[in-house]
Amino acid sequence: MHRAARVALCSIALASSAAAARERDAFLDPLDVPAARSPLAARRLLSAVALAGPRVVAAGQRGHVLYSDDGGQSWSQAEVPVSTDLTGLSFPSAERGWAVGHDGVVLASADGGRSWQRQLDGRRVSALLAAAAAADGIAAEAREQLSFLVKQGADLPLLDVWFDDERSGTVVGAFGLILRTRDGGATWTPWLDRTENPKALHLHAVRRAAGALWIAGEQGLVLKLDPGAERFRRCPTPYDGSFFGLTGTDRAVLVFGLRGHVLRSADGGASWQPVGTSLEAAITGGARAGEAAVTLVSSAGQVLVSRDDGQSFAAVATARPLPISAVAVGGRGVALVGPFGARVDPIP
Repeated sequence: MHRAARVALCSIALASSAAAARERDAFLDPLDVPAARSPLAARRLLSAVALAGPRVVAAGQRGHVLYSDDGGQSWSQAEVPVSTDLTGLSFPSAERGWAVGHDGVVLASADGGRSWQRQLDGRRVSALLAAAAAADGIAAEAREQLSFLVKQGADLPLLDVWFDDERSGTVVGAFGLILRTRDGGATWTPWLDRTENPKALHLHAVRRAAGALWIAGEQGLVLKLDPGAERFRRCPTPYDGSFFGLTGTDRAVLVFGLRGHVLRSADGGASWQPVGTSLEAAITGGARAGEAAVTLVSSAGQVLVSRDDGQSFAAVATARPLPISAVAVGGRGVALVGPFGARVDPIP
């Protein structure tokens, strides 16, 4: 090889090495970087929405949390200590709320979503899982699941959160990840060994309905908490597609997911009946909307309303049929979030 060619190749290699080094040095872990303030945050991808009393709170990409006190006419951005994508919200009271997201993030708010503090992240979750895997008496199957998650490091996506009150909460996520707290998030306990999920299926949603705490996941997975045994037990369903969420009333629970599928149970999960929706798009969100009312939304922007405990649904017109990720109903209207941000429509 000519000397000039060798010099050129060496120069390219050195330049590539220098660029890679700069890229490594420039990387900032989203767990260590607060969410950046942006005037466009309310128009960007948002994945979760909840009501904190009359306030609407929404959360989404890059740690953005928005809140509105005027029915969605204006939005303010909250102070958030991380810039990981957020996926779930739960407010058991007007002041106290929790958010979860990627990298095992659990955030808590004591002021109705205006500011947030970190309670948990993937680094601490990984340590909790490792300790659980090393504990005496753990079943081999659960130990294997825990060890697999430990190998993922801090990359542990949490997908949803539910708090029954200001102390008792559950977070769920990918590969069967589940943790519970009884002290408002001061401490968390992995519950993989107390969950009937041997395939480590993704857990997409956790909610209370019809007097019980439920989890919905992929491949038709539905779990119900047995309080006496402190275990989530599987409730077989006649559908093997993914469920993206669940909702319900005091009398019935509904799970929903791909291609407009909705199943309803009014007997505690002993049996399930399909509910017609006439939708082909995925149903991505649902919320209780009153004593017997339920609202469902789809990835294609449809909004469906039931006023008979989820036995039947009717489509309602929306001002802008844009893709919807989640819904909350109450106060001044129907709060909707998705790839194009947040809005509040009148209650149909």
